[in-house]
Amino acid sequence: MSDSFSPVPATSEGATSVFQTWVDALTKPNEQTFAKIAASPQARASTAYLWVFIGALVQSFVVSLAQGAVIRNALRQQGLAENLPAGGLGLTLITAICGAPILAVISVIFFAIWVALIQWLARMFGGRGAFDQLAYAFGAIVAPFSLISAVFALLGAIPFIGYCFGLLISLAGLYVLVLEIMAARGVHQFGWGAAAGSVLIPPLGIAVLCCCALLVAGTVMGAAIGNIFSTLNRSLIMP
Repeated sequence: MSDSFSPVPATSEGATSVFQTWVDALTKPNEQTFAKIAASPQARASTAYLWVFIGALVQSFVVSLAQGAVIRNALRQQGLAENLPAGGLGLTLITAICGAPILAVISVIFFAIWVALIQWLARMFGGRGAFDQLAYAFGAIVAPFSLISAVFALLGAIPFIGYCFGLLISLAGLYVLVLEIMAARGVHQFGWGAAAGSVLIPPLGIAVLCCCALLVAGTVMGAAIGNIFSTLNRSLIMP
């Protein structure tokens, strides 16, 4: 792939529908698509937040119901159906209704932070796009993916074939990552290396920090356990 980029100028065409924007983002995987999306007069971060909220709301609600169904089926297969609380389905439904909005708000917050990190790195790499444009392009990817994931989660509750849909979700997640790199390149109009770095550095940095935290925690716990065993040994040896 060429590292050169031909910017797409803003056009005076009519407003593109939300559905068409989402379809273009998912089915036309190239940086020119996202440059066109970012050049839209509708490109605002607030619109992206609304999309992400709706997608996460539907996904959280459906996933809660699907997980409840999976747990109930597993308990029945183990002969533990009598341990199910009365009105288990109603309790699952209430939990989904109450929990989905909270998870949706959290998703929007994490989305905003995620886009802000990528925007900051992209500007450091010489990117020219605005935060609103990047958020709008990313929202056009994340929101429909959330809805698709909700459908996969619902189908994943089907016994025996649910694992296949779990694999599909994982593959779709990789596809979304590729789309986000294309979106960063299309919005900021720089090379593939800068686009990949902008998108991949935040999760890699978080992974490194988590590994360091686990290493430190393991070292501290190992030392503490060693001291406990040393104390026990001394107490057993001493008369």
